[in-house]
Amino acid sequence: MKLKEDGATKRFQTTIHYQNTEDHPSIATAIRKLIPKSSVAQIVVVCIGTDRSTGDSLGPLVGMHLQDHGLNNAAVYGTLDNPVHAVNLEETITTIHTVYDSPFIIAIDACLGKLSNVGNICVASGPVLPGAGVNKKLTPVGDMNITGIVNVSGYMEYSVLQNTRLGIVMKLSQVISQSLLLALTSHVIEPPIIRYGS
Repeated sequence: MKLKEDGATKRFQTTIHYQNTEDHPSIATAIRKLIPKSSVAQIVVVCIGTDRSTGDSLGPLVGMHLQDHGLNNAAVYGTLDNPVHAVNLEETITTIHTVYDSPFIIAIDACLGKLSNVGNICVASGPVLPGAGVNKKLTPVGDMNITGIVNVSGYMEYSVLQNTRLGIVMKLSQVISQSLLLALTSHVIEPPIIRYGS
């Protein structure tokens, strides 16, 4: 696990290529390290993206995998049937904060990057910036985030996302969802501390 300094704050971040199968358990370990152990926080996974673009379908695919396997201790928003994207993102976040008192949001999103980084999965503390790869300014989402680099950035990003190979997106979605399932199903929740008297 790398500790990356971001200005005055310190952020945890770990990056692993999806083909490095021996490192896959490290993804679940990184997720567990960042999620709260208190039973007060409800874990909500927000899978951002759309099924109308191959590269941007990473989030909805992860959401679909999680939904198919069922999670008892986490809520999932964003699937192929009901994606969370630029149009309904604000509404979805508002709904989550209305439904849950203390949600801990794990944001999942696709991103573009350098050619050498395509296929990398990054687990980091703090929010993800949806739409940043295509120069959209959307509300930052998440107390932590998991991103998958699906293609190369720098030129005609919309077209690049549209023409991303489905194979790499599927493989990234499988590794991310399996890591989340492992992390969340083995996550130990500590009961809240109750103090009596002074």
